[in-house]
Amino acid sequence: MAEAEAKMKQFNGGGGGAGLDAERGRFPYCVVWTPIPVLTWLFPIIGHMGICTSTGVIRDFAGPYFVSEDNMAFGKPVKYWKLDPSKVYSTGPNAWDTAVHDASEEYKHRMHNLCCDNCHSHVALALNLMRYDNSTSWNMVKLCFFSLLYGKYVSIGGFVKTWLPFVLFLGVIVTVVLTLHLR
Repeated sequence: MAEAEAKMKQFNGGGGGAGLDAERGRFPYCVVWTPIPVLTWLFPIIGHMGICTSTGVIRDFAGPYFVSEDNMAFGKPVKYWKLDPSKVYSTGPNAWDTAVHDASEEYKHRMHNLCCDNCHSHVALALNLMRYDNSTSWNMVKLCFFSLLYGKYVSIGGFVKTWLPFVLFLGVIVTVVLTLHLR
């Protein structure tokens, strides 16, 4: 049992997620990610994203004119990217939560568009409003790349949920191609 826990800590990057509680779905100061069925199976780096408040409450742009709270559109997060609240350059009391709230209120009045104005855009607006890392140039592409680079899986099951369908799909394609090519 201890060996499995040690492997899990190693898998998660040392277990340095203070305040995180995956079982309760609490990820303070994090960007969270979950796979989108079929889309993530074909492109495993594409998924659904949300941003959490200082207490870990998840806010995600789940559809047209709707920002959900603690109920991500495609299930519980399988990945999280822990951000540093000391890198918030916005002024005012509780700047992190204010930016997450303001971004959520803005997106309650927006139409969802899979390619241009989506959950990633909602998270980018929150980070831009709080001037995270002294930047106002957060966007979908930057978030996708950073989440891929710095994100940690909640569990080995989350990793499997993300990558197994893609590997199986790829295996079927390779099998069909080899079968047709070797005839």
